[in-house]
Amino acid sequence: MKSELTGLDGSVSRNPSTGELIKSYPFQTPDEVENTLASNAQAARVWRATPMAERVNCYRRLAATLRDRSEALALLATSEMGKTIASARAEVEKCASAVEWFAEHGPAILADEPVEPIASDGEDRIYVSYLPIGTVLAVMPWNFPFWQVMRAAGPIMLSGNGFVLKHAPNVMGCAYGLVQAYEASGFPKHLITVLHTTNDVVGRAIEDPRIAAVTVTGSLRAGAAVASTAGKVAKRSLLELGGADPFIVLSDANIDKAVEIGIVARFQNAGQVCLAAKRFILERPIADEFTEKFVAAAKKIKAGDPLDASTTIGPIARGDLRDGVHDQVVRSIASGAKLLLGGKNVEGPGYFYEPTVLGDVTPGMAAFDEEVFGPVAAISVAEDLEDAIRLANTSDFGLSGNLWTTDVAKAAEIARRLETGGVFVNGYTASNPRIPVGGVKNSGYGRELSHFGLREFVNAQGVWIKKVS
Repeated sequence: MKSELTGLDGSVSRNPSTGELIKSYPFQTPDEVENTLASNAQAARVWRATPMAERVNCYRRLAATLRDRSEALALLATSEMGKTIASARAEVEKCASAVEWFAEHGPAILADEPVEPIASDGEDRIYVSYLPIGTVLAVMPWNFPFWQVMRAAGPIMLSGNGFVLKHAPNVMGCAYGLVQAYEASGFPKHLITVLHTTNDVVGRAIEDPRIAAVTVTGSLRAGAAVASTAGKVAKRSLLELGGADPFIVLSDANIDKAVEIGIVARFQNAGQVCLAAKRFILERPIADEFTEKFVAAAKKIKAGDPLDASTTIGPIARGDLRDGVHDQVVRSIASGAKLLLGGKNVEGPGYFYEPTVLGDVTPGMAAFDEEVFGPVAAISVAEDLEDAIRLANTSDFGLSGNLWTTDVAKAAEIARRLETGGVFVNGYTASNPRIPVGGVKNSGYGRELSHFGLREFVNAQGVWIKKVS
């Protein structure tokens, strides 16, 4: 099958800053696909029987390995997907820190859990064991080529499962670099392995009995296709899909701080973040002030060479993705949105797009209804709090949301009314091992990270042992 990205029987990595070819990666042959699944299944059997203490030791070594290889891995991410080198280094460190968190807290979360006895139980022993289910196939995106994988693999593998990685085809260097870090840290060879092939072969792999479950981070279309295949063979799935996260600013908010954080929340990683502010919903009394200051701050964003320390944002990861973002901007303006800043491709090599701000955005426009995966902020005005909540919930997505107000008691009440998987008050959305990540509505189902993620792909086995008299 021809790759949509390259027209070849494989994929390529291109430097999005220049458009230059980095490396070609042929798709695996049928024999190589079979070897990938077979070798992983064998490694998973070994890992399942490995005591938790030894798994933890592997995790602690992995954290050290990631830090030792931080610069090389960061350069891989910058060259393949275009994030700034500072952001890439921070991503590797985030992975290392998360691995340490799983090593410290995971064993207690996955330990046998006693069931509180009642009088009629006598001396019976009742508990729940959290056991591995086998190998999980992970279909991962390119925007955080290490963190998205680690967010899934960390909990999945600590609980005793194998991990087959179907990574985005434009970041295959990152995929292999991460696998090498695992193997250098003492994990069984092939316990985490790469599946590089076509979508139809991935579908057949999901149906393979050696795959116990599947997790996807990506678009609604990709997630629905994978979930449909998994559902037909009664296999568990987790979907973390797109988002059109609201960033609500109420009249009593600290406007200067909201603007400062809003710029980061929207434009970090060139706007290529699922859990990112995309729709700025402003109460009318402060709408003009916020908008004026936000546009002024966005004008200071410096797009350029991601290896230059002074660069704020790098390019969009691929040319076709940049074309899609521009199309959304054009359609929004045609529907009545006001162009306040940007709105064009940056001339020259690479896939750069101007930091863009759209005003007067309303439901029915592309910038409001769709996920815009690029450096584009959409500003909408709400008449009051109730209207702000209505606008926030007027979306097919429900991944995360931000709320700005100095009334923290009111914020807790408002958070419960927002139809999102997470709410961050007076800050921007951040994924952290201590709290779950996931969405509702078209943003998917299931949770990664925290104790929810550690128990997402396990067999919660109830055990009731009666004393023999």
